[in-house]
Amino acid sequence: LEQLTTLMAIAAITKNLRLLTSVMVLPHRNPVLTAKILATIDVLSKGRLNVGCGVGWMREEFEALAAPSFDERGAVGSEYIQIFKELWTEEDPVFEGTYANFSNISFLPKPVQTPHPPIWVGGESNPALRRAAELGDCWYPIGTNPKFPLDSAELLRKRIERLHHYAESNNRDPATIDLAYSANWFNMVSQSPGKRARWFEGESGQIQEDIGQLMDLGVNHLILSFTGESTSEITDNMSK
Repeated sequence: LEQLTTLMAIAAITKNLRLLTSVMVLPHRNPVLTAKILATIDVLSKGRLNVGCGVGWMREEFEALAAPSFDERGAVGSEYIQIFKELWTEEDPVFEGTYANFSNISFLPKPVQTPHPPIWVGGESNPALRRAAELGDCWYPIGTNPKFPLDSAELLRKRIERLHHYAESNNRDPATIDLAYSANWFNMVSQSPGKRARWFEGESGQIQEDIGQLMDLGVNHLILSFTGESTSEITDNMSK
């Protein structure tokens, strides 16, 4: 399902649930229109939106959408976040960038949350960490990504230390950057029966210890994703 439409539907039938794009690929969408849609979701949900965003990984998606250059996706994504902030916070928004320009426009209503909905920057690479340190309210990695695993305390600690280094290089207090952690069920299933080499494998008590380690590292948002083609399959996967 298309995520922004789906979030709007969820907002309409819930009252307290936080809403998160997980993650929205920034270069796929026009930044001004996207800022408007996100602001609308925040208004209609009465301030429950978190904007999880990344810059993508599949070149074919960019080509199918006639999006900006795949090779420039990092720069595009960073600029689009700046555009969101300008539109959400300024009474007379003006922007002159490489990929978008605007002035003499009205942008109302503003989001309910001030200064704006929290921006969770996804990704595990150094450029993603720099983007989170410069522009994000929260760093949001997929910890069980097999291509860039952060599924042990030592691996995650090193990345958090680098994030904090980048924040300090931007004259920013690292404590102002929240920490989230996403774990996908299909990457949690052990490939080595009887062995436990990483987080979220094993018995419930072991997984509770894993969550405790995340909390010790400063992570206070844990997102567990369970896949399935039906509700019953998803709940079965959760029980596993």
